[in-house]
Amino acid sequence: MKIVTAAEMREIDRITSQRYGVPSLTLMENAGAAVAEFLLREYPQAQCFGVICGKGNNGGDGFVAARKLHEAGKQVKVLLLADPGDLKGDAAEMYKKLPLTAVIARNEEELNSESAREVFAAEVLVDAILGTGFKPPVNGIQAAAIRALNALPARAVCAVDIPSGASADEPFEPNPELVAKCGGIVTFTAPKPVHLFNRFACLKTVVAQIGTPREAVTSKLAMEVITPDDIGTVLLPREPDAHKGDFGHVLIVGGSVGKAGAPAMAGMAALRAGAGLVTVAVPRSIQPTVAGFMPELMTEALEETEVGTISMRALEYGRMDKLMEGKSVVAIGPGISRHPESAEFVRTLVAECDLPVVLDADGLNAFEGCASKLDGSKRLLVVTPHPGEMARLTNSSARDIQKDRVGVARNFAREHKCVVVLKGWRTLIALPEGMVWVNPTGNPGMASGGTGDILTGLVAGLMGQHLSEKERASIAAVYLHGLAGDLARDELEEHVMTATDLLRCLPAAFRVARERARDKFVRVSG
Repeated sequence: MKIVTAAEMREIDRITSQRYGVPSLTLMENAGAAVAEFLLREYPQAQCFGVICGKGNNGGDGFVAARKLHEAGKQVKVLLLADPGDLKGDAAEMYKKLPLTAVIARNEEELNSESAREVFAAEVLVDAILGTGFKPPVNGIQAAAIRALNALPARAVCAVDIPSGASADEPFEPNPELVAKCGGIVTFTAPKPVHLFNRFACLKTVVAQIGTPREAVTSKLAMEVITPDDIGTVLLPREPDAHKGDFGHVLIVGGSVGKAGAPAMAGMAALRAGAGLVTVAVPRSIQPTVAGFMPELMTEALEETEVGTISMRALEYGRMDKLMEGKSVVAIGPGISRHPESAEFVRTLVAECDLPVVLDADGLNAFEGCASKLDGSKRLLVVTPHPGEMARLTNSSARDIQKDRVGVARNFAREHKCVVVLKGWRTLIALPEGMVWVNPTGNPGMASGGTGDILTGLVAGLMGQHLSEKERASIAAVYLHGLAGDLARDELEEHVMTATDLLRCLPAAFRVARERARDKFVRVSG
């Protein structure tokens, strides 16, 4: 699903009406109806709703939502932060259709009236004060209403399109105290940058379709947010006569003494992703340990250095060539260490490998100072760095990476003709042609050793099954990885999560993704 700017959204709305014949009044009706439907679904026990409306189109959406809630038998109170005579266009038309009398607050004195306070006392509040067309700063009655909203004790608040006071295109607002606090957001047609990168992007944010044709939605941002619809082919049921040979054979290369768990977890994740066969190749001394993690894993022992890391001797006599025969994809790096000889092994193997490659962890660190050798032009190369590893690849700092995550990932993918999975909050998947996908799943509980190894195995496992659309498989892996983390958080709590909890929650992640693909509201956060 495309991410668009506020200006692009206005143009999309204009084209929808002028070129495709959908009246703007219909778009507003559908938007307000979607807000009401979301509220009724999320707060089924609530009986009293307070809708706080500005004088623009955001307020018009609020008027529609209020009418729909009233028609559903709910008690509804509307507060208009303007004189009714100031309403124009579609908002004025929707105000006329209100089946109840709104409370009017044109100044702070009227905002403090008993009737206005009764609106703020509702069980669920709807913030329809300012929309995506707003330009900071907030002042006057709108600022006073936002302060009053934020001063309330904990109460359910849902924002229409965007929390009032926030800028649709900016990840950070200069005056956060003048941004309405909310617990959920219903936006329309397509998400804006703020819905994914702002501080409140961890809240439940959904996108409702209101009648805009798909072909009308265009953007120069070249950014998309991953939705279950985007990974639908990965979620399809298997053919009845399928067998293990249909789903790829993944090779994991990594490990060292003291780090046997990393390649093992990558291998287990590849199996959980549905790979038909998985072989894990590790230093000889840890091969029995890795084999003991999961009986379904096949293992291979590689020649090792004196400290138990993979040796260059593992490449002699075509051993790795034979090992890669019949494999679909190879993942290199989990637990492989930064030993100089092991790093040389990684660089040589990546240069000579004709199979699709997933490169992670110390496999990436092997290219510190020589990232120019990373080239995905001859076969698909997927790199999965966290900010520190990306900093080493680009000779910069993690802080610099975090300042421009999208630009860094996009430039590296273009330059090296590879897929970049830049991990972190809002993991990014940058494709060689310039498109960047933003992952809406995941949480801080995943900030734990081993979760990256799980992701590496998932990417490799899904790629091995979907060789005709390997890039899409990488996107699906990131989404499902984060969704498994969200399910683990909901079950356990963020502070106690471990990487293997994601493995246990992966089956449920597949199931939930299929269910969300059928949902009217597309969740892009929370």
